[in-house]
Amino acid sequence: MEIPQWLPAEKQAAICFTIDDIHPGKSSDAYEAGGDLEKGALGHIQWLLERHPQLRATFFVTADWRELAPHVTRPLLAQIPILRDSVYLTKVRPLGEMRLSRHPEFVAYLKSLPRTDVSLHGLHHIRKGKQIPMEFLGKDRAECDVMLSEMISIFREAGLPFSPGMCPPAWAYNDDLGSAMLAQGLQFVAPTRDIRTPIASGAVTAMSGVQGVSLIHPEWLYPESLQGGQLLHFSSNFQATSPIERAFEIIENNGLVAIKAHIIKNTYGHIMLDGMDDLYRNYLDLVFTELDRRYGNRLWWTSMAEITACVNERRTSELPVCV
Repeated sequence: MEIPQWLPAEKQAAICFTIDDIHPGKSSDAYEAGGDLEKGALGHIQWLLERHPQLRATFFVTADWRELAPHVTRPLLAQIPILRDSVYLTKVRPLGEMRLSRHPEFVAYLKSLPRTDVSLHGLHHIRKGKQIPMEFLGKDRAECDVMLSEMISIFREAGLPFSPGMCPPAWAYNDDLGSAMLAQGLQFVAPTRDIRTPIASGAVTAMSGVQGVSLIHPEWLYPESLQGGQLLHFSSNFQATSPIERAFEIIENNGLVAIKAHIIKNTYGHIMLDGMDDLYRNYLDLVFTELDRRYGNRLWWTSMAEITACVNERRTSELPVCV
């Protein structure tokens, strides 16, 4: 169900910027995912935040990253029925190696960045079987509860505050996960990406993750397994391959331009088109500059957490619009 009047009264549209797969991996490891701090991929985000004082960023951070490759690297095992669904089909990091609490410099750097939210992005970002990054795929409510509890415990152990939402790895979401999230006090979810569907006021998603929900507006999700529970759903709808005109169209339809990036560019030959590098950073710089020039104060540069807090406050106080 879409939310009427979710924008502040004086705003035409909103901009969110989120970055997935952040963890303490360094360039001296298999690949860099934030562990090199300002000298690595996170330095691109820091540069953008300094260039654009209106910009806010949300880091989707994994509690104890174990995935090495997002694709099958054990092809012989992958051909064996039954067995292939009960083993990892790629090499994995040792349990606890990337546990946030073991990397205090990384945690301190995340906490030092201005206008930056941290939210959840899975426990290990890996599952057994062929669909390697889809950590929550096929998990029931009890399994999701255990995983979320451990995830949150690691963040608290590390002293890393987080906003009450999650982007499930590889967009794998179902009502059991939604119910577990609500039980853990989480309030928003970003399990959907669609950068292809044409923009229109009533456009719905038809690409990765949850389908048939609003492409450009926040929307309530109602997990059937927890009656009355509500998660605010967000769809990512813009990335490195998107022409800037797509952002203009979203704004003209009073929507949310939800810009996605991945912190990792290259994982064993798997190239992320929206991976943070010099080229994508420069493209985003041009996009942010042009949006600010064209629309100025009519844009709400915000975060998913801030939108969620605003909508919840409006709902409980019966305000007509967000303020």
